[in-house]
This record gives sequence, structure tokens and C-alpha cells, in this order.
Amino acid sequence: MGENKWMGKRWEDMDTDVLVKIFKELNMVELSPVSQVCRLWRLACSDPLIWGTLDFGLLKSNFIQTRASPYIWVDDRSDKRLARILRVAMAISCGNVNCMIFHYNLYMKDEHLHFISERSPHLKRLVMPAWNRITKVGICQAIQRWQELESLTMPTIGHPPYIMEEIGRSCKNFTELKIMGSFDSQFSSAISQFLPKLKVLSIRCSKVTMEALQSLLHSMEYLEVLNISHCLLLAIAANGRKQVVHELDGQILERASRLREFHYCQSRSCIACQRMVVDEGIMRWYRYEDWFWRRDEVRSLDLQDYGNLFDAGCERLTSVE
Repeated sequence: MGENKWMGKRWEDMDTDVLVKIFKELNMVELSPVSQVCRLWRLACSDPLIWGTLDFGLLKSNFIQTRASPYIWVDDRSDKRLARILRVAMAISCGNVNCMIFHYNLYMKDEHLHFISERSPHLKRLVMPAWNRITKVGICQAIQRWQELESLTMPTIGHPPYIMEEIGRSCKNFTELKIMGSFDSQFSSAISQFLPKLKVLSIRCSKVTMEALQSLLHSMEYLEVLNISHCLLLAIAANGRKQVVHELDGQILERASRLREFHYCQSRSCIACQRMVVDEGIMRWYRYEDWFWRRDEVRSLDLQDYGNLFDAGCERLTSVE
């Protein structure tokens, strides 16, 4: 009898696209040793199809709240864990990350931000809801490196003009902004002044002043999509006190009708609206489902399901003991 001959390809001779499909099912911890097998496998492990979106939505800091600025204290082991995870991710991805997502309880420092901004030069979307420990210099330097940035999800900050100005100066293709927290006239005027060609804005589940909303709709002629769903809308009464607005007036609705998409919800039967009332306009995301903060009525801003790269198994393997 003749010898049986294996006619298939050896692993080291597999086509790159086949390897990418296989490796796409692995998380970051599993990819690390695989990327060290040979040059071909390393090339496949760093493919943009795998690293296009780096979702750290399950990664949280070990922290406690404080009364003094930055109002957060983070355990040193938690910082070291984050640095270690970022080193692995940046080493394997080889600059191919286009979208990076962080949890609202992940408190980076300037050093972390500097590290990833240097190693992900083609970033187009950043979701980073917590800036407590990041300085003005730190975020501006990162924005300067991310010249291809198109979309940013950020928290409310005390002085927004500086970051809007930096984005307007450095990111010529920037079109999409989401703000989590509160939205006032200072924020509205900063956007109008420095990002006049912004196309998409979401301030869902935020405390919003009517003055800011009116100013926005009046000045942003290029705005196409606006999401104010589940917001706590506030107006200044004649006596100077703030009062909740339960219905939009005809003038605002008329201006909003010119937009391609206008998302608005203040229904008493809506769970998200009920939560905003209970939380007095500042959503306590930690009280609710893990996925709740990731939702958005604007399709391009909705984060959908968690990615494979940093899944639950990866979170457990890298956890601080």
C-alpha cells in the first residue's frame, strides 16, 4: 500500500486572511503568545480587521471618591495593571487601532494617554467618559497627535473652550461629538465657535439648559443630527430660579425640524427618563445595567456589544489580586 500524503497546508504556510479570521476569535491575552510564533502570525495578529476597535468597556479602575480635586483616588496596582494591558495592546496592534473605548470608571493619567496617543496615530474615534486625572496639557497633546480623529465621547468639563479649540485646530475631519454629564451655554458657545461644521451631537441623559439648546440650534448651520433624549431640560424663571421644562416650545421644534435626525424623549413611561428624574439630572450609571451607558439613539454613536479583544475572560486574567 502506498503511503498516505497530507495535501493540506502547514500552519506556517496558511494565507494571512485565513489566519486573521481565526485569530479574530481570540482575546488580547490569547493573542499575545500567538503573535510571537513567527513573522507571518505576528503580521496576522496585528491586522486592522482584528484591532479596528479596541473596546476596554469591561476594564475599570480600583478607586475611591475624594472631596479634593481630582475627586478620585486610584490604587497604584490598578494603574500598573492598566499600563501593562496598554503595553500589550499597543505592541500587538502595531498602530492599527481606529477606535478606542474606555469605561466611565476607568481613570487614566496623562502617562497612559501619552502612551496610547503615540502608538495609535490613526485613531478616528475615542470614547473616554472619565477625565478626572487627565490634565489640560495631557489631553491637548493627545489631540494634537490624533489628527485623523473624527468622533469623541467625553465628560462634562469645567472649561470646555480649550478642548474644542484644540480639536478644531488639529482634527480637520472631526464631525461627531457626544457629551456625558451636563450641557450649558458655555459648552454650546465653545462648540459654535470652534467646531462650526460639527454634524452630529449627542447630549442624551444630560442636564441641559434651554438657553444652551436654543443657542445651539440657532448657530450650528451644518448640524445634521442632534440627540437630547432623556435630558433634564432647565429654564431660568422670572425669579431667577431654575425650573424643569417638560415640553419643547414651537420655536425649538421648528428649528429642530430642519435637522436630518432629531432625537427627543421626555416620556414619563420611559425608563431612562425616569432614571434621570431620580438622579436629578446627573445620571448615576453605576446603579444600572452594565450596557446602559453604552447606548445611544444615534446609530453611529451606539457602542453595541462588547468586543472580543478584552472580553470577560481577559478581564479576569488581568485582574489585580
